[in-house]
Amino acid sequence: MTVRPMTPDDVTPAAEMVLRGDWGDRRAFFEWATRHPQAHPFVADSAGAVIGTAVGTANGHAGWLGAVFVDAEHRGRGVGRAVTDEALRSLEGDGCSSLILVATSAGRPLYERMGFRLDTAYQTIEADGLAMAVVDGDGEPLVDWKPTELEEMAALDRDATGEDRAHLLRAFATPASARVLRGRSGTVDGFVVRAPWGGGATVARTPDDATRILQARRALAGANKRVRAGILEPNIGALAWLEPLGWRPVWRAPRLIRGEPLEWRPEQLWGQFNHAIG
Repeated sequence: MTVRPMTPDDVTPAAEMVLRGDWGDRRAFFEWATRHPQAHPFVADSAGAVIGTAVGTANGHAGWLGAVFVDAEHRGRGVGRAVTDEALRSLEGDGCSSLILVATSAGRPLYERMGFRLDTAYQTIEADGLAMAVVDGDGEPLVDWKPTELEEMAALDRDATGEDRAHLLRAFATPASARVLRGRSGTVDGFVVRAPWGGGATVARTPDDATRILQARRALAGANKRVRAGILEPNIGALAWLEPLGWRPVWRAPRLIRGEPLEWRPEQLWGQFNHAIG
């Protein structure tokens, strides 16, 4: 077995391996990762066959690890540790002093042996779409994103995450994928940016701002669809006002960290791009 950077030629076999393991379709994400400068995708290769994957993403001094998957026939042989080590080395080589991941129950013991510790936990919440074009309520509505707002969005994002995700906002924000919540003073008080494979980074200054964004997403989705968001344990009280609106918890997972703690505002985070890039 060897561990090496993932190439575009590896995308199809890697995606097919993950699909066989019933872990969803990662093709679009792997395609993006092989060409994005701040992404570091790796594969474990055995006799020309892809048997494991891992992706690291450098968000300034914060590095995310995710998409760690090993083919069922090759588990228990150190493949996961090898591909994880390589992705972490690449992040440290990029100057990442805080390494972050979201662990499965199966993977958490391995990460803790590698020096990761519990930071907090994510709670995924879900609601049905709404059969209306506009959500009633006080405050400003979501408006279409403009390229001139990118710098202000990135500043709000840095304050919330403690990371530099400007490269991700530049990669994913388009008039079709991004919406902005502007306050009466004209400031950007929140935004949502969707990635091509689903998921969406959602940042809001206050719970009221977040509620307007989440409810507007339901209206944009329309009836017969479901909308998901993600809150962190320090903000778990948000469920108290979201559940009466139809939101319900569906999934929970621990967030682990190795290295320096982040200066961030988890109560301002309401959704992620995915758990391999933040």
